Amino acid sequence: MNRKSRLLFIITAVVLSTFFLFWGLSKAKGFFAPLMMGIILSLIVLPLAKRMERKMKRSVAALLNSIMLFLLSMGLMAIISFQLRSLAEDWPRIKEVMKPKIEQLENFALKHTPLSREDVKEAKNGSAVQDKMTSGERIADFMNKVTSFVANYFLTFIYVFFLLNYRHIFKDFLLNVFPDRKKETVKTIITESARVAPQYLIGRLILIVLLVVLYSVGLGISGVSNFILVSVIAALLTLIPYVGNIIAFLMAVVFGFVATGDTFTLVGIALTFTIAQFVESYVLEPYVVGDRVDVHPFFVILAVILGNMVWGVIGMILAIPVMGILTVVLLNIKELRPFGILMSKKEFSE
Repeated sequence: MNRKSRLLFIITAVVLSTFFLFWGLSKAKGFFAPLMMGIILSLIVLPLAKRMERKMKRSVAALLNSIMLFLLSMGLMAIISFQLRSLAEDWPRIKEVMKPKIEQLENFALKHTPLSREDVKEAKNGSAVQDKMTSGERIADFMNKVTSFVANYFLTFIYVFFLLNYRHIFKDFLLNVFPDRKKETVKTIITESARVAPQYLIGRLILIVLLVVLYSVGLGISGVSNFILVSVIAALLTLIPYVGNIIAFLMAVVFGFVATGDTFTLVGIALTFTIAQFVESYVLEPYVVGDRVDVHPFFVILAVILGNMVWGVIGMILAIPVMGILTVVLLNIKELRPFGILMSKKEFSE
């Protein structure tokens, strides 16, 4: 095999291996997504667990931390559920207000785009066909999704307990897999990797709470209906870099301006998001989050897109801490260091 053929073979093997790796991950989402979420959550509470272990058994500390995370997630879900119930009550009124605006949008699209009325009717008929599921099929589909969600939801906190309680086993396994000359490098990777995820996500959670307050004040004054729900979702969407802010703004416009038609509401929404983005980018982000994850913005975008393709919203949320850990690993392995330098946002003079 000559040099060109060998290079072509290697490139083909890498491309196919990468494709089947991510294809396999997408198919095994039900297994890997809760496990990965459990790993990240266990890393977040690891410093607290270590402090608690000074006064109690490790198993008790692990159990208490798992319960604490579970109760926090239930509280967040309760807030969103309460707001969704309020939205459901207001939906008939919002739907009536939005109806003429949707018609105006259709007329604008028909006038200024190549779309025809037949295309619009075909799209409506397509959605109507999808809505013709029997009640039994809908119930079965709903129950299947609920069962899958509940199972993965509880599995995540079970994983947190086991990972915290038996973390020494995993550490000893990694240290014994590699030869003695590599043990110091492995220890460095474990220490730095364990610090990346909690530092980033704890900073991001503090940022989310502050943004919820900012959004709630601004959107509430602007007259956006269900402004608490919109504020919470908008703040949570900041976990998805770049794209999340755009989705949050469009959602606020739908619940605000489109639902009421008030120009003051639209101006208020625009001012709220402008001020919030300024405060987030130049005040909160540098001091609350800072440079907690050493990943170049270009690869952050790629990771978020890939995470969405593989695991959806959960993949987008986990993309940045996973990329941060991967960068740490690459930078500390001599043979793979060039790839770590490529993904890092630090400048290397060597």
